[in-house]
Amino acid sequence: MSLAPVLLIEDNLDDVELTRLAFAEAGIRHPLVVANDGALALDWLNARGAYADRDPMDLPALVLLDLNLPKLDGREVMQAIRANPVTRDLPVVALSSSGEPFDIDTSFASGVDSYLQKPVDFARFIEEMKRLRAQWLDVRGN
Repeated sequence: MSLAPVLLIEDNLDDVELTRLAFAEAGIRHPLVVANDGALALDWLNARGAYADRDPMDLPALVLLDLNLPKLDGREVMQAIRANPVTRDLPVVALSSSGEPFDIDTSFASGVDSYLQKPVDFARFIEEMKRLRAQWLDVRGN
């Protein structure tokens, strides 16, 4: 049985590549699906638009959500995920460069399950991805 993907909603291509590398280093074998803006992410999750041929019941094991996105920001995406009965229970981790209490508080208020500040140091990012794997992927058997 194949592993469910991890949906990375991130507009910064450098951060996408760093996440791919950190996944590999952290031993995360889940395929990484990338949406570069909030609207595309919701299209992918809801199997519409360019993703209309995707089965909407094939949900990701985890959503990694950047907060500052074009079209729809991370909080708007989060609200849409929680409002949809099909996606409501998806585990969502906010990934942000911000450590500001306001950003953290509003992320949790919008419904994220966890908040991860993007470390500047790549070795630390790998450690965070290992923790993420243990907390959100390994324990769920995904």
